Amino acid sequence: MPGPAEADASRAGGRPVAARQGTATHRRFVSVPVVVRHALLRWLVLALAVAVWQWGAGAHGSVYFPPPAEIARHAVDLWFSGPARHVFLTEAAVGDVLPSLGRMAAGFAVAAVAGIALGVAIGRSRRVYALCDPVLQFARAVPPPALVPVFVVIFDFGTPMQIASIVFSAVWPVLINTAEGARDTDPLRVEVAAVLRLTPAERLRFLILPSALPRIFAGLRLSLSLSLILMVFSELLPGTANGIGFTLTDAQSRSDLLTVWAALVLLGALGYLLNTGLLAVEKRLVGRERTTTT
Repeated sequence: MPGPAEADASRAGGRPVAARQGTATHRRFVSVPVVVRHALLRWLVLALAVAVWQWGAGAHGSVYFPPPAEIARHAVDLWFSGPARHVFLTEAAVGDVLPSLGRMAAGFAVAAVAGIALGVAIGRSRRVYALCDPVLQFARAVPPPALVPVFVVIFDFGTPMQIASIVFSAVWPVLINTAEGARDTDPLRVEVAAVLRLTPAERLRFLILPSALPRIFAGLRLSLSLSLILMVFSELLPGTANGIGFTLTDAQSRSDLLTVWAALVLLGALGYLLNTGLLAVEKRLVGRERTTTT
């Protein structure tokens, strides 16, 4: 007759409980260096790329490709050398960077809210989804820059036109991904919700939105990138008086290539930081194992 230790071992899959706990502890301690190693590897690749750029720019000596150290120094002097009470932002940053971020945030927020609301409404009904899908695909395929003349006629030059162009470009990834996520809700869960007589609001909160959340965040990340692109494009148009895109156009007209490169680096940094922040929110709400990669 097996003793208590053998019974515990058999219930644990042939291994004692102490051995399983030791293995779990070992895995926990091993996984930490792996994460650190991956992070260090990513930053090492970036550092090597910057070092190669620095060496190549210094060896070539071209005014068209300044070294990254000089670009970074110029960007700090231009935008981040202000007083501490202004969070080290200069007047140029307040006049150009903040308005651009405000337009992008407004356009992205409107696109996200409209896309999620319309996507859930369309995705809940297979018939409605089948009817709307050709229209959505057609509207999605229209290049946003091609509609600039229409937006200019409707809104005239200025902030409303810029926000409208951002919304039109950024709404489709959110809408289509949300509709797909709502459409792919497990039918068995839908039947259980019907048996439990959940209200439409309860089905939306506890069933549809959690099921569609990974696809929603995949659409949001795509929309965030498009919002940044359209923000810059809308500020390149006539009638713009500030913004990062305006800074690019003004610096190009003055042959100020150092400012052009600084603006490009700033846009890349902003895109990386915004995407990292949204990805952190996604992992917090959805979970690492369900995060959709785009």
